Amino acid sequence: MKYRKIKAVIEGDFVMEGAGVRLKRIFGFGDTELTDPFLLLDNFGSDRAEDYVAGFPWHPHRGIETITYMIEGTVEHKDSMGNAGVIGSGQVQWMTAGSGIVHQEMPQIYEGTMRGFQLWANLPRKDKMTRPRYRDIHADAMPEVKGKGYKLKIICGEYGDARGPAQDIIIKPWFFDVKAEAGAEFSLKVRPEDNLLCCVFEGGGYFDKEKTKVIKPGQLAVLEGGDGLACSASKEGLRFMLIAGKPLKEPVAWRGPIVMNTEAELRTAFEEYENGTFIKK
Repeated sequence: MKYRKIKAVIEGDFVMEGAGVRLKRIFGFGDTELTDPFLLLDNFGSDRAEDYVAGFPWHPHRGIETITYMIEGTVEHKDSMGNAGVIGSGQVQWMTAGSGIVHQEMPQIYEGTMRGFQLWANLPRKDKMTRPRYRDIHADAMPEVKGKGYKLKIICGEYGDARGPAQDIIIKPWFFDVKAEAGAEFSLKVRPEDNLLCCVFEGGGYFDKEKTKVIKPGQLAVLEGGDGLACSASKEGLRFMLIAGKPLKEPVAWRGPIVMNTEAELRTAFEEYENGTFIKK
């Protein structure tokens, strides 16, 4: 097994989004090549309702998939396809915007610390205008793989004989929630063709054999080269999101919630949104 090395460590910045939601943007609206095929990762969390309750009122998406993973708390959602409901702690909302969808996501007041992630995954040029699709994924549908001192929950992708419930996803990404005991050291086999991202949100740890840099909560390591990931947990333990996918290596034209391949396609999308022809039948 050839172990990956750290290519970059991303810190991210706190931003205000939606109608006034304070969150930490780990990456997004920057160097898309570094994280390709993933465009954006937001880590949200607060024990203050005023930091999140204003939510994300109605807005469009095209050309991407949005994946919302609630670690704790609840979010009410509605969309232009007629879907409506609430996702709670441990659940995932996987939305393929494709040719176009309009939706809203409204966090509900939660007793405790509301926290979670939203990931944007790019769609290949040939699938940008695919039919929109939406699914809620419940926590009990996500299989767990256990090893010595660690366990990983599979949301999308496969590990060993286990397959995550988010299937038939166009870019075939991996999206795992990995939790390790204090001081645990273990290796994970990864796909060599993937860009591999590890975002820590509890404890801390190392992601290379040489233990060159401890990665702390709110930081993300980009790993390069090899088919193995070496993990070492700190004395506080370690919990991180493992995100992996094969780079698309396509041009990106991006403005706000819409991601296409050319500026002309972007202009068309926003013109259609303004004139009421955005949603395709």
